[in-house]
Amino acid sequence: MTRTLTNKFMVFGDKVHEIKTVMVHRFRMGDVEDLDLYASQSMWVWQNSEMGKWVMERSVVTPEWHRNDNWATFGTDYAVVAKLKDVDYTFWVLKWGNDIDKT
Repeated sequence: MTRTLTNKFMVFGDKVHEIKTVMVHRFRMGDVEDLDLYASQSMWVWQNSEMGKWVMERSVVTPEWHRNDNWATFGTDYAVVAKLKDVDYTFWVLKWGNDIDKT
């Protein structure tokens, strides 16, 4: 896996922007045979939603997904994390920030 390095501050054009790391999507999978295969459908639906398209266009680097075991539910938690410029982060929080907390 290749990671693209980002700094806390980056220059775009003639302006300096602070880079924010944000969890933009999360969901939980139950006990299934192939976790990543089943999770890919949820990620694909999100990626083609209004929020997903917006994040994919404005993310500084390609968003990453993370998988963690959830022993309390015997399932698996998935999260999509993006790095956004400060101005895009503000827009994202105002429009969609609370939607992530509801899941």
